[in-house]
Amino acid sequence: METLSHSLNIVSFDVPFPANYGGVIDVYYKLFWLKRAGVKIHLHCFDYGRGQAKELENLCEKVYYYPRKTGFLSNLSLLPYTVKSRQSKELEKNLLNNNFPILFEVLHTCYLLNDKRFANRKKIYRHSNIEHEYYCELSKTERNVWKKNFLKIEAWKLKRFEPILNFSDLILAVNQKDTNYFQKKYPNVKSLYLPSFHGNETLNITQGKSDYVLFHGNLSVSENYDAAVWLIENVFSKINHKVVIAGLNPPKFLVELAEKFKNIELKASPDEHEMEKLIREAQCHVLYTAQPTGLKLKLLNVLFKGRFVMCNSHIISGTGLKENSSLIISDSYEKFISDINESMTKEFSPQLINERQTLISNFDNEKNVKKLIEAVF
Repeated sequence: METLSHSLNIVSFDVPFPANYGGVIDVYYKLFWLKRAGVKIHLHCFDYGRGQAKELENLCEKVYYYPRKTGFLSNLSLLPYTVKSRQSKELEKNLLNNNFPILFEVLHTCYLLNDKRFANRKKIYRHSNIEHEYYCELSKTERNVWKKNFLKIEAWKLKRFEPILNFSDLILAVNQKDTNYFQKKYPNVKSLYLPSFHGNETLNITQGKSDYVLFHGNLSVSENYDAAVWLIENVFSKINHKVVIAGLNPPKFLVELAEKFKNIELKASPDEHEMEKLIREAQCHVLYTAQPTGLKLKLLNVLFKGRFVMCNSHIISGTGLKENSSLIISDSYEKFISDINESMTKEFSPQLINERQTLISNFDNEKNVKKLIEAVF
């Protein structure tokens, strides 16, 4: 890849290493590919528990860390808690020390967009979800009453805050459906479809077959544990195949539910190597969500590494992906059951691998980093 001499500020909502959950995967691999293309990155990230990461220094000219102001006081504002808790005088000072474009990762980092001191700077908003819709959907699945109310209020605040995007110069959306939303809602700002960056450079699927079904995700997030509960109750408990559910920090009620069924094994917080092995060796990947928001990075992961993929329509909403012999749309529990049963009898052949290669062409990191650089510079 030809090298350039551009410089860019990136403001990240969290420390993007290790790249072990949806949002930070996009940030980390964006850094990786921008560095490879010769862009000099000044990374500004909010640390609220992940700690400083030496690995980021290899990808960036400079890495700045800011404490996130979590706690009750950040709730006492009409600004969303996710935004208010990421206000930082130090960040403002560091961004004013250079004149490079600023890429704000997700709405949570966008409070400076309408600041007059940055009026002449190029400002880019990187979308992950339409946040007020995402928080509203999370509130529907949240079981804790306090958290449920917090999510409802936060959804209202995020909707009220979103028009700040009128002060950006460019919106980069992770799927086509949300690109259309921004084009319609903010017609004076250029919106561009740019899929998430991810850790896969080439297709890496094992031919043949195995004997288990896999569902994986960050199980501390209500969207994912709710999906796991729905699948256990309606699908996994009704099949005779071995099922593995794997992911970060599963809640106690999910562990207890999985324990009721002999064919279901729950692996709590497997390390990266074990998760990789589970994904590569599963015969069938089941993905399910009740909310059609953003781009699910676990979908990209299983398309690049996994055999048969069964998912509901919400998972591929806005991605341009179409059903084929190894990506199967199941929108009812009866169809999930019959599709899983059928896929468990098949070999994953070289022909299916070729079909998958065509399917993933939109998600090529090298092509997408060129698109990003052209749009920003």
